[in-house]
Amino acid sequence: MLARRGMGFRGDMVGAASALALAREGFATALIEARAPAPWRIEDEVDLRVVGLAPSAIGLLDELGVWTSIRQARVGPYAHMHVWDAGSGAAIDFDAAASGQAELGCIVENNLVQSMLWQALEEAGVERRCPAEVSGFEVRDDRITLDLHPGRSPLAGDAPGFGGDQEQKHRPRAGSYDERVDGSVSARLLVAADGAASPLRAMAGIGTRGRDYHQRGVVAHVRTERPHANTAWQRFLPTGPLALLPLADGRCSIVWSLPEDEATRVLALDEAAFCDAVGVASDFRLGRVIGTGARAAFPLQLKLAERYDAGRFVLLGDAAHAVHPLAGQGVNLGLRDVIELRDTLVTARDQGRDIAAPHVLRRYARRRRSADTLDALGFDALARIYAWQAPPLVAARGLGVRLLDRLTPLKQRLGDHAAGR
Repeated sequence: MLARRGMGFRGDMVGAASALALAREGFATALIEARAPAPWRIEDEVDLRVVGLAPSAIGLLDELGVWTSIRQARVGPYAHMHVWDAGSGAAIDFDAAASGQAELGCIVENNLVQSMLWQALEEAGVERRCPAEVSGFEVRDDRITLDLHPGRSPLAGDAPGFGGDQEQKHRPRAGSYDERVDGSVSARLLVAADGAASPLRAMAGIGTRGRDYHQRGVVAHVRTERPHANTAWQRFLPTGPLALLPLADGRCSIVWSLPEDEATRVLALDEAAFCDAVGVASDFRLGRVIGTGARAAFPLQLKLAERYDAGRFVLLGDAAHAVHPLAGQGVNLGLRDVIELRDTLVTARDQGRDIAAPHVLRRYARRRRSADTLDALGFDALARIYAWQAPPLVAARGLGVRLLDRLTPLKQRLGDHAAGR
């Protein structure tokens, strides 16, 4: 049994994917969500929040039966990645053809993925309680009981990507969960994917460690003079990286990491000044920036849960690991959590074990926490290294990047790891 409370900027696809993945394996699942995504429509403006899906994530979505619909809707595939250092001028390139692949990944709108997952959940008969939130839970014997209260329905002016203010109820398959009139739900296992702030993690008494980068990620869509050439571009600046990610309509989605004061200043610029600032920061690699639209920003932090499991309770996604966006791996790590959890629970069930037994959950937690921690600390190390400004350190960094670009086997291993292979 799966339960989830959605949090965060315009929702989270990891919890919906985990509910669907377990339902596809025959588990009776329920999704508890604060609010539902609005149906995606091609005539709508491209969602401001996008994600770069790696091949492993695309493979999972394909297994779940939603990738074909996503791909046919609006996707920005990229076959190349060019990363360069403003300080030393050193650059590294990744190419899909070098590893025998057609693509390195795809840039996809968050609300498109979430909408397709939500539709698939309905078609699969997964019980959804929405809008609803978890106010507390209690573990007794072989069950965990959640106390629910009505969630906040989206109103006009809320963040785009959500809509509808009516509670949606769908009849579960027989035995999927026990619902009582007092608003509680009883299940065998609670899977929490409620974002980096994760109230459920706090309720479980699980602490975190990490650091605040005192930066914000500024996001916007921009139009450039030259085409993006199905390439993901990233320039490391002393203030933080700027990524230009290829969208299906020819524009680029930018993620620009800036100190908090600078981010506030950039957000307040008029359109012409903002376009000029992005052009300068990107070294005019795609020519001048000639247009933009809405902008937003989100805080950057490193936050790792001290453990991923408790009694009949597991964490996944940003609730377990919030990482720096410089590598674009946040959602990909969360979907790898989904794959590991699904495989662990299927094995336990097929062996006749309690799917929420401590040793079963520890197996998932041990494997994913180890992998996630290595990745998160690696991203953090990159952020620190590219913040170096002393000339000898900048020169050493440039030498290392140039050497890595020439060491094809090592570069290939890095590319394979990012792809989830």
